[in-house]
Amino acid sequence: MHPVYRALNLLNFSLLPARCVLCQGAGLPEFDLCDGCFSAMPAQPPPIPYPYGTVYAGFRYQSPIDELIQGFKFNGQLHFGRLAARLALPALAQERPDALVPVPLHTRRLRERGFNQSLELAEFWGNRFALPVLGHALQRHRATRVQSSLKAAERLSNVAGAFSAKGALPGHVALVDDVYTTGATCHAAAQALLAIGAKRVDVWCLARVD
Repeated sequence: MHPVYRALNLLNFSLLPARCVLCQGAGLPEFDLCDGCFSAMPAQPPPIPYPYGTVYAGFRYQSPIDELIQGFKFNGQLHFGRLAARLALPALAQERPDALVPVPLHTRRLRERGFNQSLELAEFWGNRFALPVLGHALQRHRATRVQSSLKAAERLSNVAGAFSAKGALPGHVALVDDVYTTGATCHAAAQALLAIGAKRVDVWCLARVD
């Protein structure tokens, strides 16, 4: 953090002390987390290869990062998502793509939820790393069941052929999603991006299930 921003942040903290969004204890100057919850965040997993590139994740999907992600995704607590995205920044600074592509929601689920969590993350990280966000490059043209409710084999068939892509893409892009579990969604989305010219499709996510 720039020294000027750090000084302003500390001044703001002295006037309006932060509270931990998870336990409501006294927060740290730079995060809305207490020292205990911040220290309890799970480890950053090493990048792993998948067929189309590399998966970069901020954390292993464990407590308490899972509470931030669930509050963000299912309860509309966007500040939880911004906090988790900030905490994940070190994991994503290793190798930069040319652009970010958020995993889209089907229009029906987007209406239900009111926002696309992947687009929110992509815009945050795109702003921090000065990367373009190609929010309309990928479309989910078929409604699918919620992946978290399915077994691994079911997840693959659930999203097979669910995505299409359009427009011009740079050679190296990163798919943005909240959690990488079996990789089924990212595999299907990456195949659509490769079909229109992408050469490498990494994955940027908040957390990865090992």
